[in-house]
Amino acid sequence: MTDPHENVFEVRPIGYVRSEHREPVGVPINAAFAKGVTARIEILPEYAPGLQDIEGFSHLHLLVFLHRSEGYRLITTPFADDQLRGLFTTRSPRRPNPIGLSVVRLIKVEGNILHVEEIDFIDGTPVLDIKPFHPQADHRTQDVRVGWMTDKFAVDKKTGEVIYRDELVPRQSRKKN
Repeated sequence: MTDPHENVFEVRPIGYVRSEHREPVGVPINAAFAKGVTARIEILPEYAPGLQDIEGFSHLHLLVFLHRSEGYRLITTPFADDQLRGLFTTRSPRRPNPIGLSVVRLIKVEGNILHVEEIDFIDGTPVLDIKPFHPQADHRTQDVRVGWMTDKFAVDKKTGEVIYRDELVPRQSRKKN
């Protein structure tokens, strides 16, 4: 068997997030908590032809490189908890491969610029890929389990907004990544 550390993959950005958030502090912890937060995705000119027909989609998956993330711990205390958990059961940006995934709402397209909202990335975040969100393919309702997060979040039945249950989320944990 070959050494798994010998495998190195090269990826290049296809564009960059342009956001009012210059620092990680104050950025929504998840796109579900980013109602009204807007940004632009500037796609590099050589990739702009790949945007053809994208305006027909309401939401997009963004895969990004979390360029400001430093280090990681395999056991960590997540934002919405006060117990140590395995890193891969959290959405912490501090990961061995700092790749972020988020679903954003597409507002409009102007040439190679995507205007989006419900975004949780900082200015300058390199975009690695974009995929269209498809509710039938991307939504799961049967046999879904969310592990330790079961009692941490809820969905407002009137608005559809994801909310965290204050009484269940320790205040000191809300500032941690």
